[in-house]
Amino acid sequence: MAASRTSRPPVQRTPRRPASPQSSHDNPVRRFYTRARKAWDRPLTAYYLILGGSLLITVLGLVMVYSASQITALQLSLPGSYFFRKQFLAAVIGGGLLFAASRMPVKLHRALAYPILAGAVFLMALVQIPGIGMAVNGNRNWISLGGSFQIQPSEFGKLALVLWGADLIARKQDKKLLTQWKHMLVPLVPVAFLLLGLIMLGGDMGTAIILTAILFGLLWLAGAPTRLFVGVLSIAATIGVILIKTSPNRMARLACVGATEPRSGVADCWQAVHGIYALASGGLFGSGLGASVEKWGQLPEAHTDFIFAVTGEELGLAGTLSVLALFAALGYAGIRVAGGTEDPFVRYAAGGVTTWITAQAVINIGAVLGLLPIAGVPLPLFSYGGSALLPTMFAIGLLIAFAREEPAARAALAMRQPRFGRKRSAGGPAGPRRWNTMRRRATVARSSGER
Repeated sequence: MAASRTSRPPVQRTPRRPASPQSSHDNPVRRFYTRARKAWDRPLTAYYLILGGSLLITVLGLVMVYSASQITALQLSLPGSYFFRKQFLAAVIGGGLLFAASRMPVKLHRALAYPILAGAVFLMALVQIPGIGMAVNGNRNWISLGGSFQIQPSEFGKLALVLWGADLIARKQDKKLLTQWKHMLVPLVPVAFLLLGLIMLGGDMGTAIILTAILFGLLWLAGAPTRLFVGVLSIAATIGVILIKTSPNRMARLACVGATEPRSGVADCWQAVHGIYALASGGLFGSGLGASVEKWGQLPEAHTDFIFAVTGEELGLAGTLSVLALFAALGYAGIRVAGGTEDPFVRYAAGGVTTWITAQAVINIGAVLGLLPIAGVPLPLFSYGGSALLPTMFAIGLLIAFAREEPAARAALAMRQPRFGRKRSAGGPAGPRRWNTMRRRATVARSSGER
């Protein structure tokens, strides 16, 4: 019938093939991977990783400080929550610094670089004056603020070097001076050596190592030539070897790398070995929060340098891997912020902060695991110590501010957080509020020429 009307043969349609059960749309693993990849590539990923990761580390650190410090406080005839209350106060103040730093514009951060550097150098010089500086555990790096409150100015030296070094290199890059080696090194390296010298006068080798790592991170980000980079590294390594060889205490710490049993003599390795005992007794899920045995006087500095060991004993392998994952996420987010910006200062400052936190975490955890010498540096955001917590939280605020300043992240935040008086959606049924409508009417009247 159809052929006689149109004089065309009927169209033969090929039957559709049934969809394969292994199609990518029906594969749950493939769908999960696609969704996770899309979520990971969103512009706010770095922002949420920095904010969420730092807050989780700080909160978990408060819990572990309370658990690990109770016995030490009772042995000193203090309330069991003594160290926790001091750490909580420092966390509250640090939270205010984090919020303030996250809301500051980049220009204000650059303007604060020189005052922070001058203040850090001044306080670190005051430490060496008799009657002002205090010695704690053999290191003269503290200033008493009255009562039980003390401050360690060398911790603020890390923040000062990051901000000032980033501002210096960014200005030289704008003037295209980084192609000359003298502008690459001067005055960055001399000022860094000044800070290192003031720190080493007090005997704090651990903080000096972190400061050296920040210096190398800034030079690497600035594109220092390989020969120049290797030369500075060789000089620093030679000075480090001399300082270790001339100190029996540092040689003893070096001899305890990989120790599994206490020894007799100068290098008894008591702290390193009992840190391994704490980790080994934790098992998969730990003995339970507050149930650590090593913190009952066997493990020195259980709530400061070796709090990771107590975490492994009470929370087990699951707890330690969670802490490592949080630091890994924080480090990745910092690298992502540094690599995704066009502002030289943001790149250098974000890279310096990431180098600081990552290197300090690696040195602390490596010492607890017996893979590195005990350097006496706290675990960032986690260990007890207000002097270390305050500048670190300010540095985290820097990363949050830099993550917010990315154009895509700024647009996404503006869409997710509507301001007071604005419409929540462009075509929503609710429409603008009354005061917003009046403001728009006035704007329209002025633009049309009416008064």
